[in-house]
Amino acid sequence: MKRIFLFLATNLAIVLVLSITMRLLGVEPYLTASGLNLSSLLIFAAVMGMGGSFISLAISKWSAKRMTGARVIETPETPGEAWLVETVRRQAQTAGIGMPEVAIFDSPDVNAFATGMSKNSALVAVSTGLLQAMNKDEAEAVLGHEISHVANGDMVTLALIQGVVNTFVMFLSRVIGHLVDKVVFKTERGQGPAFFVTMIIAEMVLGILASIIVMWFSRRREFIADSGGAALAGKGAMIAALERLKAQHEPAPLPDKMAAFGISGRVGSGLKRLFMTHPPLEERIEMLKQLRP
Repeated sequence: MKRIFLFLATNLAIVLVLSITMRLLGVEPYLTASGLNLSSLLIFAAVMGMGGSFISLAISKWSAKRMTGARVIETPETPGEAWLVETVRRQAQTAGIGMPEVAIFDSPDVNAFATGMSKNSALVAVSTGLLQAMNKDEAEAVLGHEISHVANGDMVTLALIQGVVNTFVMFLSRVIGHLVDKVVFKTERGQGPAFFVTMIIAEMVLGILASIIVMWFSRRREFIADSGGAALAGKGAMIAALERLKAQHEPAPLPDKMAAFGISGRVGSGLKRLFMTHPPLEERIEMLKQLRP
């Protein structure tokens, strides 16, 4: 319940900030008595779509820590924590990025994630379940996978793609609502109920189609991050880590904003595959086996 409240409060704060920004920019309302102001609508959609995505990215480390209860290792207290911090430090240097914050979150599931606004200001977190279930070589490969996400700039790129599709969804859904209201229902002044009903339905349908695009990109980046993990920790270690994940029960999902950058995600087939953040582990393992040593 606490995590749900935090999620809702965070999104409400984002909407309020963007609404204030719109007013400060002097953007006129996109709904007028005579119809739609397309210029104002485009600005509205871009500010809400792109702005919301990048504000979420900007506070991603803060929200990730609170949603998962991740504890940042300031000063290592155990040999395991010292190894974890040193391994991330070494991999970050090899990848040419700044030292990320390193954290542990309490969960029996075998998982890890990376998040952050930039390559030099990231957070890498692993679950207690992962540290218990994997040996050091496997855990090092998982860390390499997450460091590769950071080094490749996947968080920023995904935020950009999400912002672009959000913009188009918001813009097109309101245009469709306007056309249905004026052409089909013949509303002459202002907006009738058909505008709002159609807009909501169109936004839902377009949002689903947009998420397919975002999830496709996310799956592509997983293959690349696996290759990066293999380069940092060894091909055999990366394959072993994925094999270990395959042998575990399906992990509980990470919060939405971090799911794409976890080491594992929910599986699915048929239409469900279109909405998967991660490719099936079998495909990831096969891809790694085909890499040159």
